[in-house]
Amino acid sequence: MTTTDQAPPGSERLNPLHLLAAFCSGGLLTLMVLFNGELGFYGTPLFSSWVAHGTGTVAAIALLALLYHNRRKAPPMAGKAPLWAYLGGIAGALTVILTSTTVNSSLALSGTLALGLAGQVLLGLAADRWGLFGLPKRRPGPRDLAALLLIVAGSGLIILFGRGA
Repeated sequence: MTTTDQAPPGSERLNPLHLLAAFCSGGLLTLMVLFNGELGFYGTPLFSSWVAHGTGTVAAIALLALLYHNRRKAPPMAGKAPLWAYLGGIAGALTVILTSTTVNSSLALSGTLALGLAGQVLLGLAADRWGLFGLPKRRPGPRDLAALLLIVAGSGLIILFGRGA
């Protein structure tokens, strides 16, 4: 391939490090939901959210202090973040409250994670389709829809025919 040739969309090689990072983040997400569910069981879902976000705040302050102590000349700011970008904290707090509630219901951990994954994929496909959050518009293909169908079917199997059903 010469420097003027462009690779067709979707033909980029997958980086194994990216795959490993995504797999590890999924494992960490599972642990986070489990720990928040335990906090919600022994306290309340709201308490679980406060603990999770309080811990994150303390860690962020410590990281910022470390970066401030070791700072060099700061790079120029790229611009202001869009207003909707600040809503991530609200979405995170609601996610912790809802998962803390559902983990302690008949859905249990696996059902909660399965439905959460289905919701993430569905919102991702909608964001691609309509260009939400400033993303470029991209029409979901048959592979995308097949993946969504398999995730929803797997979620149904876990919820309806799981050991706790």
